[in-house]
Amino acid sequence: QVQLVESGGGLVQPGGSLRLSCAASGSIFSINAMGWYRQAPGKQREWVADITSGGNTDHADSVKGRFTISRDNAKKTVYLQMNSLEPEDTAIYYCSAQIQTMVARRWVDYWGQGTQVTVSS
Repeated sequence: QVQLVESGGGLVQPGGSLRLSCAASGSIFSINAMGWYRQAPGKQREWVADITSGGNTDHADSVKGRFTISRDNAKKTVYLQMNSLEPEDTAIYYCSAQIQTMVARRWVDYWGQGTQVTVSS
């Protein structure tokens, strides 16, 4: 059994910052890419950023220069540092990871339950 648990969401004023964390746990053999997605009310889920096991990153144009993805492989955790937040960033943020379990040595995409980020004055 594998779990991804996000934390760090909340209410912040425009221009503020938040740091999201997502920790993977369970019977994990290996983790490949990890990433963040978000879904605003009435909209489809969209990709925000991802990071390879080697640390190569990519960010959506809408967050470039404001958000930074990073990871700690020893802690099986991915982070999303969000600065200069805007009301348009309001959404539920989900983390994802490609994981091989100890039993089934094949890559499977796992998702967290989501954490709410609200940017409002």
